[in-house]
Amino acid sequence: MTYVITEACIDCVDGSCLAACPVDCIYTGERMFYIHPEECVTCGACEYACPVEAIFHEDDVPADLAQYTLINAEFLAPLGSPGSAKRHGPLHSDHPFVLARPTC
Repeated sequence: MTYVITEACIDCVDGSCLAACPVDCIYTGERMFYIHPEECVTCGACEYACPVEAIFHEDDVPADLAQYTLINAEFLAPLGSPGSAKRHGPLHSDHPFVLARPTC
C-alpha cells in the first residue's frame, strides 16, 4: 500500500509533506510532488502535513482522481528505487498528464 499525491498539489508545492516524510519517498517534479510507491511505508505523515489535502491513501483516492495512483507510479518507475528523494534531487520534469493541466 502507498499514499498518492493528486491534482491539488499541481502548482501548489508547499513542501510540508517533504518535511513530514520519515523515509524520504516524496520526489520533486516541476509542478507537483510524487510519492514513490515502492518506498512509501504507509505511515500517513504526509497526508496530515499537506495544507491543500492533495494526499490520500491509495484505497481512499476519490474516483475522479484515481488516475493519480498510476501517474505517481509511472512517473517514478524509470528511477527504480533509489531510496532517497533528497539524494536523487529534483526531477526537473513532470508526468505528461500533469504537464497538460492548466496552470493555477
